[in-house]
Amino acid sequence: MTDTVFRANRPPAAAPVLLTESESASLIDEELALLAAREAFLASTTGTAFPVVIGQVSANRFTLKSGTAGDLVGVKVGSFWPGNDKIGAPRHNSTIVLLDPATGRLAAVVEAGTANAYRTAAADALAVDTLARPDARTLTVVGTGNQALYEVRAVTRVRPIEQVFVVGRRAAAARDLTRDINAYTGLPAEPAETRVAVAAADIVVTATTARGPLFDAGWIAPGTHISAMGADGPGKQELPPELYDRARLFCDLSDQSRTIGEFQHAGPVVPTPLGAVLTGAAEGRRLPGDITVFDSSGFALQDLTLAAALLRRHNTQEFL
Repeated sequence: MTDTVFRANRPPAAAPVLLTESESASLIDEELALLAAREAFLASTTGTAFPVVIGQVSANRFTLKSGTAGDLVGVKVGSFWPGNDKIGAPRHNSTIVLLDPATGRLAAVVEAGTANAYRTAAADALAVDTLARPDARTLTVVGTGNQALYEVRAVTRVRPIEQVFVVGRRAAAARDLTRDINAYTGLPAEPAETRVAVAAADIVVTATTARGPLFDAGWIAPGTHISAMGADGPGKQELPPELYDRARLFCDLSDQSRTIGEFQHAGPVVPTPLGAVLTGAAEGRRLPGDITVFDSSGFALQDLTLAAALLRRHNTQEFL
């Protein structure tokens, strides 16, 4: 009887909101993604990101990243199903679940495969804007997969890039990416050999699934900024550990970066969280000749702030 009265007196819960993949893709852009990324990295200094859970289903992989900050509570499920190519579906997908912080009940589900690519690139752009030299004009992207174009588009919004070099294992893929970069940004882009492209760069972005260094540490010139975007699991690696003695090291989350990110290969170093630089609690670049390295392993607050931003934009458009 008591339970019946309690349930009868409870206010009715609002129906959960669903944003489909097509809806979130129509709402996302670089500006919204960058604003959400800044909010997430600032929130990382006071919020909580829980340990990542990695699942394997035959050749397929999924990760669960959860966290909370302020009124945001939830989880992102990211999946990688390589066989989806055969059925014309994306290999990567992302689903964000937001919970009501007062009741723990389902508040929203946001399908965010396309938006996730913007979200990842926005973290890169935020790091570049915070750490790279203001006069950085040459960008080298290593990797020619789906994420690479998003990285270039995001970075070129925050620095006066004049030349883009593309490094890829397959010549045809590198040519295709240079064509797309030119079409989307209007910038000159060309395929290049790894050593030439890395040595010429003011900014290097790695966006691969590599499990070993993509270049030699000695090829990096003083003053270069490097964003390592690919390592998000045990064994993944894009950068040579020999670089770390010459560089200032930054990351999204320090413990996670040393567990599943690029700095799992860096020995007993403690990289500086980018959020601490944004709040003024830590220094970023000190001198023009500094080499700065940012490792992005991705954390849940990025996804929760992105989902909230997409929902706000969706609600605003509904009332227009």
